Amino acid sequence: MLALLWTLFFVVYAVLVLFVQGIPIYLAYQMPHPKGPRGPAGPGPAPLVSVVVPARNENLDLGACLDALLAQTYDALEILVVDGGSTDGTRDVAAARAPRVRLLDEPPLPPGWVGKSWALNVGARAAQGEFLLFVDADVRPAPSAVETAVEWARTDGADLVTFASRIEMVGVWENIVLPFYVQMVLTYFRTPRVNRPNSRAAMANGQFLLVRRAAYDEVGGHEAIRNRVLEDVALAQRFRLAGKTLRVGWTPELVTTRMYRTSREMYEGLLKTVSGVRFSAARQVAFAVGLLSFYWLPLAVLPVGLWTGSIWVAGVGAVLWVALFGKHVALTRAVRGSGAYGLLFPVAVGYYLVLVIDALGRGLRGRPVEWKGRSYRLTE
Repeated sequence: MLALLWTLFFVVYAVLVLFVQGIPIYLAYQMPHPKGPRGPAGPGPAPLVSVVVPARNENLDLGACLDALLAQTYDALEILVVDGGSTDGTRDVAAARAPRVRLLDEPPLPPGWVGKSWALNVGARAAQGEFLLFVDADVRPAPSAVETAVEWARTDGADLVTFASRIEMVGVWENIVLPFYVQMVLTYFRTPRVNRPNSRAAMANGQFLLVRRAAYDEVGGHEAIRNRVLEDVALAQRFRLAGKTLRVGWTPELVTTRMYRTSREMYEGLLKTVSGVRFSAARQVAFAVGLLSFYWLPLAVLPVGLWTGSIWVAGVGAVLWVALFGKHVALTRAVRGSGAYGLLFPVAVGYYLVLVIDALGRGLRGRPVEWKGRSYRLTE
């Protein structure tokens, strides 16, 4: 009787694990996939789009970003680079493309502001466009990216349009960790549901984020979210609460980015994302438990079945192995990575567990997270 109960437990557990594994696959299939403009972007003349690029020591990436922006098929464009006290030649990269690129000096960071939000606020205040397009310096948009975003906004009456980019993954750690990061974002934010009018889901990708200026000002712009590390998500949440229309699409053909260039930069960047600024020990503990319960422990079912001699438990474990490894290979290939790295997803899970434990420890001890040479304290 006891053996039967244990078998039933493992079967129920396996069903739950498979359900959780299926969520990102289901969400991925729901994602809109715009590949370029479908037709006229709307009646009347093309509205001016002000592109704001925050740059702090971005000389390795900024030139390619600006050249891609200057090559856009959308003509009604002004480009503003907000330099945050760079010391590596970033200013020279922007200045070399004047007068088509306008260089702004970021004033000293005021208390209570996160650096990126301050830079975006400075750029937005200087912009003239009916639309504001916030673009990270490490992004390379395809020639039709801006035109596609504006068309989507005008035809759907959207106040916010954001594109999920293809992430360039160079080196072993990027290839192991970043596909899992994409999966976590997709699942946590229920990304495709952002497009539903009655949904409470809200998220945006600050790498490529288009907003109507009138709606941006109405919700308070970046000043209203000045202390939020995940400023893109916070801005989307304000748009959602104000009843605005949001659109998010998966656009690997339109937007490409190299998120991190070193292992340290990747760790600090993902730690910032995992931590946020508002610390919650309960949230971090729940995240760790979820990672263990649905990604590591299922792999132990097969060894348990073999050790106990239970054919049923071993069979359930074998199904879990095939499902988990197969799913991660498929999702890694879907984000344009090598499927072989999907077989190393347990390592990615371990990497995330280290991030969560680090974020939990920093929050409990009052230690800040570091990003771009600036420190941000975690508060309740």
